[in-house]
Amino acid sequence: MSTKLKIFAVLGLAAALGAGGYWYYENHQQSGELKLYGNVDIRQVELAFLWPERIKEVLVEEGDVVKKNQVLATQDTDTLLLQIQQAKAAVNASYQTYLIQKNGSRPEEIAQAKANVDTAQSKLALSQKDLERVKEIFRATKGQGISQQNLDQAEAQLNVDKSQLIAAQKAYELVKIGPRKEAIQQAYEQWQASQAELSLLELKLRQSELTAPLDAVIRNRYLQPGDMAASSKPVFSLAIYSPKWVRAYVNESELGKIKPGQEAFVTIDSFPDKKIPGQVGFISSVAEFTPKTVQTPDLRTNLVYEVRVNVDDKDNVLRLGMPATVSFQR
Repeated sequence: MSTKLKIFAVLGLAAALGAGGYWYYENHQQSGELKLYGNVDIRQVELAFLWPERIKEVLVEEGDVVKKNQVLATQDTDTLLLQIQQAKAAVNASYQTYLIQKNGSRPEEIAQAKANVDTAQSKLALSQKDLERVKEIFRATKGQGISQQNLDQAEAQLNVDKSQLIAAQKAYELVKIGPRKEAIQQAYEQWQASQAELSLLELKLRQSELTAPLDAVIRNRYLQPGDMAASSKPVFSLAIYSPKWVRAYVNESELGKIKPGQEAFVTIDSFPDKKIPGQVGFISSVAEFTPKTVQTPDLRTNLVYEVRVNVDDKDNVLRLGMPATVSFQR
C-alpha cells in the first residue's frame, strides 16, 4: 500500500471514530437521560362474601370496568330476612322486660298487694274466733260436743292463715321496694344482647351484596349463580386503576442519580411517542440480583436496587406486567 493510501486510511478511520464519538456524546451525554427498564405493576384485589350462602346473582363479566361501591354480586337472603324479623321481635320483648324492671311496681300492683294483706288479716281474725269458739265448746262439754280432731283442725287453720298473712306482707313490701338493681341490670344486658344480635343480622344483610372497593377492572370471575359462597372462596379478582407504578431496577453506579420524589416519564412499545408522567416513590435499601423478567442491558449477575416509579396513567394505557422504559432528566 502506498504512503498516500495509508494516510487516507488513517484519516478515514479517525473521521469515523470522531463521528461515532460525537454520536455517543450526543445520545448519552448531552441528552442527559438515565433510562431504566422494568414492568408495570398494579394492585389486585380478590373479593369474597364474608358469610356462607348461595349466590343469587352475578352482575358483571370479566373485562368489565366497575366503579367504587358498584354491586357486583348478591347472595340469597330469604332465610336471613326471616331471622331479622325474629330478632326484631326478641329486641322488643327484651326491651319491654327491661322497662318493667326499670319502672318498678305500678300503683295498681301496690294496691293489689295491700288488698292481699288485708284479706289475709281478715282470714286470720276469723280463724282466731273460730278457734276460740271451738275451745270454749270443747271445755264446756268436756269433749262431748266437739271432738279433739275438730280442735286440731281449727288450730291448724289458724297457723295456715298466719303463714299466709306473713307471705302477703312480704310480697307487699317487695312490691313497694321495686325490683333489685341486679335484676334491672340483667334485663338491660339482655336487651343489649338482643340488639347486638339484630345488628349482626342486619350487617350480614348489607354484606350479602358484594361491592367494588375502588374503580377497577374485573380480571377473573370464579363463581356463578347457584354456587355456595364462603369467605375462603373468591368470587372475583379485580385490577385497581390507581395507583399504578413501574417496578424497575438500577445498578449501583447509577443509584446516586435518582432520589425519591424525582420527576420521570414512562414510555411503552405500544405508544413509543407518548410520555406518561411519573415520580419516584420508592428506592430499595437492599441490593439484589437482577430478576429474570427485567429488561436491561446489564449482566444478570450485577447487583441492582429496586425502584418504583408511580405513574399518572390518565388514559389507562398501562397493563399489568407490560414492559416499560423509565427516563429521568439529569
